[in-house]
Amino acid sequence: MAVSAALLMLPVNSFGMADNMAKDDDLQPLAPFEAQYRLEVRGWPSATITHQLREESQHWLSDMRFSITIARGQERSRFTTDDASTHALMYDSSYSVLGIGDSYQLRADDIASLDRQTAIIDLARRADNANCSFASPCDIHFADHRGREEHFQYYMADIDRLKVPAGEFDTHSVILFDSEKPDRELRISFHADFPGLILEALYQKDGKRDTHITLTRMTSMGDSKD
Repeated sequence: MAVSAALLMLPVNSFGMADNMAKDDDLQPLAPFEAQYRLEVRGWPSATITHQLREESQHWLSDMRFSITIARGQERSRFTTDDASTHALMYDSSYSVLGIGDSYQLRADDIASLDRQTAIIDLARRADNANCSFASPCDIHFADHRGREEHFQYYMADIDRLKVPAGEFDTHSVILFDSEKPDRELRISFHADFPGLILEALYQKDGKRDTHITLTRMTSMGDSKD
């Protein structure tokens, strides 16, 4: 698995703008936070991911990064929001494995939908939309780290509250899948009050756990929760 993809918990890349979403209700407003996650990937040593969402002047910044003995990676995205949508402005990422790696940068003109960091935030803002069901999943489109468009679907998971190392919280959970790869599934549980803050992410392939992320620490508005 590419290290940059590990930041997003998905060997199959990421998420993006939804097509068949309800448009009557305003999307959930953002709240800044700092978080730490425990990352466990099959075949890799465990690692800590740091995730920060903050407001900068007239835009928001989402920053994820991690480092272990043999690898390191980082992804950052700048974007704006309104009541109905999220708009990507710029995305950059870098990774290195055993000293060998690469970096990527996308500007707004390179991103037809959303970059994958911004898409995490957008998906979390929409994650309580009951219209996305197993029988009628929502379609989502996204740009990977090179700007290539991809397509996934998702539906709501029946999980309202979740206990993780950082504590017990209300959650909005979704299950993402690729109809062309039925052996793969990703469940993401977002904090109900902090869009983009992940409580847990579990990626399964061939019925086996491949990648697991859990929230171990969060800080918001000057308060710390371990």
